[in-house]
Amino acid sequence: MKNLIIVESPAKARTITTFLGKDYKVVASKGHIRDLPAYNFGIKIDEESGDFLPQYTVPKEASATVKELKALAKDAENIFIATDEDREGEAIGFHIATAIGKEPLSLPRIVFHEITKSAINHALENPRIIDMQSVDAQQARRLLDRMVGYKLSPLLASKIQKGLSAGRVQSSTLKIVVDKEREIQAFIAEEYWSIDGVFAPDIEAALIKHKTTKIDKLTITDKQMADEIESSCMSDKYTISEIETKSKKSKTPPPFMTSTLQQSASTQLGFSPKKTMMVAQKLYEGVKTDKGVMGVITYMRTDSLNLAKEAVEKAREYINSNFGEKYLPEQPRIYTSKAKGAQEAHEAIRPTMVEFDPKTASEYLAADELKLYKLIYNRFLACQMNEAIIESQNILFEGNENTFKVNGKRLIFDGFYRVTGYTEKDKLLPKLEPKSVILLNKIVSLQHFTEPPARYNEASLIKMIESLGIGRPSTYAPTISILETRKYISFVEKRIHPDESAFLVTKMLEEHFPEIVDSSFTANMEEKLDLVASGEQNWQTILKEFYNPFMEKIAAGKENIISLKTATPTGEKCPECDSELLLRKGRFGEFIACSNFPKCKYTKNMGKTEGTEEDENKGEATDEKCDKCGADMTIKGGKRGKFLACTAYPTCKNTKSLTGAEEIKAPCPECGGKLNERLGKRGKFYGCSNYPECNFIANFEPIEHKCKECGYMMGKKILKTKEYYECYKCKHKEDIV
Repeated sequence: MKNLIIVESPAKARTITTFLGKDYKVVASKGHIRDLPAYNFGIKIDEESGDFLPQYTVPKEASATVKELKALAKDAENIFIATDEDREGEAIGFHIATAIGKEPLSLPRIVFHEITKSAINHALENPRIIDMQSVDAQQARRLLDRMVGYKLSPLLASKIQKGLSAGRVQSSTLKIVVDKEREIQAFIAEEYWSIDGVFAPDIEAALIKHKTTKIDKLTITDKQMADEIESSCMSDKYTISEIETKSKKSKTPPPFMTSTLQQSASTQLGFSPKKTMMVAQKLYEGVKTDKGVMGVITYMRTDSLNLAKEAVEKAREYINSNFGEKYLPEQPRIYTSKAKGAQEAHEAIRPTMVEFDPKTASEYLAADELKLYKLIYNRFLACQMNEAIIESQNILFEGNENTFKVNGKRLIFDGFYRVTGYTEKDKLLPKLEPKSVILLNKIVSLQHFTEPPARYNEASLIKMIESLGIGRPSTYAPTISILETRKYISFVEKRIHPDESAFLVTKMLEEHFPEIVDSSFTANMEEKLDLVASGEQNWQTILKEFYNPFMEKIAAGKENIISLKTATPTGEKCPECDSELLLRKGRFGEFIACSNFPKCKYTKNMGKTEGTEEDENKGEATDEKCDKCGADMTIKGGKRGKFLACTAYPTCKNTKSLTGAEEIKAPCPECGGKLNERLGKRGKFYGCSNYPECNFIANFEPIEHKCKECGYMMGKKILKTKEYYECYKCKHKEDIV
């Protein structure tokens, strides 16, 4: 074998193999093959210099890969490191070289932003060496994260509860979520009123001025004031005092980088950031196209808005030939990133082949791949097109004491909207003459209350942490995923809710480790890592400046932080061993436990359970009887809330929902039994109480109404725009009378 190319991903290896001849062997490291050990600190401190020495090991799951790479490396004349061109990729390349017994700086390093034949050949013709400054920046990041996680997490576990963790980026992100929830909890709704006038022929305008007072959202604070102003408006006489018509340009959007792609995919496609990156990875590493298997987008972990000159030229040619000269600016558009620490040497996310348009791609890509590719493709074309032009019209209706304003607008040139689509509707106003009299037909006054700030969703949280300079493109999605895995946050209707442990941890860190949750400290650390990557800062210096003060705080915390695990005596005796019972806090809330634990394992539930397995199985007693076998029913807690379960389980598996839903009056159409509303993995559904003997199930509410076509039972469907009845069997639809 003449040439060995080592990449991270098997998919990438397969794609690159299709471009090269028999002289090349492309293999994958399958990600990291050396890392800090999983079960100990893994960092030694040199006694003389005080330098931090990472104790890298080869994980067991990577040992076979390392063995294979070593064997291949022995027979290769040339070994190329071809990992991703970011700091993590640079570090992976360094570790690959070290693991196979090679001096890292002795191996040629090739980089590319896209996996196409021309890009790979260009990279092979222009190799460089591994960038040790980027490696050091990544090592500093890894060691900082290990220091925080390995030293601070046990302290949280000892002072609050087991299973908690802290992280340099993770904890500052969590504080952002907690602070938003604190805002919501402290919010007090304020009453306000809006007043609109309906003028002839049918023009609805908003009141903007009453006497000398400008009307904004909170000017009119109660009904009495609204009634007084309404009376004044109705008695006034109005003329058209001003008609202003002007045009404004709607700026072209920049191409995507990681954060904006995740945000747009979330709002437009409903993709989570994690899913977005998984699909983008496939598009980058190689998919089927009309020209064979290749990558159809550039590297998807980037904070740069740069675009290759050749790609821009091809985009301009495509725009000119497909849409015409009026859509093409005189000069190519150039964008620069506003993200802190953006690596401008990289490229934005763009298609690798302009001719592989969404119509062509639809024949080759899977559904989700096509959706994301179309989003990226259209955004790239749009960024090189002319602005859209929107005409706006403002009309003032002025009386002696009151002034109303109405706005109209229309799209007069679609520009880049030609490819991205224009979703807003034109609001056209009738032709009116200045200074003419206009009649006020009626007043519409409405009461409102101010709304609390909205909780973050994944997209808006990523936008926030990016704006604050917390983390980097590769860390956005994993950070949110870690918070969810650690049970710090949960998602309710796609909005992020902090759990109780999030408040406890954040409060403790704010009081004793404020820098760990301080976004400016985290952002400043990212800037220092950027300086390491540029050769302006020594990575060991950064670690020393952080570690010693941090460890002093850890030592002080062990002594001074009051444990939230402290048990409170209840004054009651244990019914099993007569020892004192204590009120404790656990992962799922408060519970009663025996002070003689672990010899005595008696516990008693306080709301959510935290006791023995036997107690959890017993649940809370009720007076209700099972309608199947007559045994007692008990209240139990599950992932979707509390429910009634038969105590004769597993002989009888009858359950009933305790969601507070109304009883379903309609009988089961199959057996005549009672129908129950339940909650499942995919939300609410309706099932027969005689299950498993009867398997009837419906995902919309059954009603006592027979289908006119087949006589079977119908259900009520509620959509955003309408409601109707639909037959479960023949799908016949009927309007609701």
